[in-house]
Amino acid sequence: MTKFGEIISIDKPVLIDFYADWSEAEPSLDTLRDVAAALGDKAKVIKIDIKKNEVLADALRVKGNPTFMIYKNGEMKWRQTGEQDANTLIGLVQQFV
Repeated sequence: MTKFGEIISIDKPVLIDFYADWSEAEPSLDTLRDVAAALGDKAKVIKIDIKKNEVLADALRVKGNPTFMIYKNGEMKWRQTGEQDANTLIGLVQQFV
């Protein structure tokens, strides 16, 4: 939890993909690579495994897979459960750059 607080407290947007390895439909890895490549150093993109971080997932009430969140300066700016395409995510993150 402490490390999570450090990650989300930076002054650029942080896109987080909460996912589970047991999900057979895990196309978001390529999507996140595309988002990270498009945004470069303007934002941070990370994946967090729900099963390996159950306390964090419970604290944030992550129920669906995947769940995307955007944080900036420690504050949640956007949240959505369900698949998202790269262009949508890029556009959302750019709103907070």
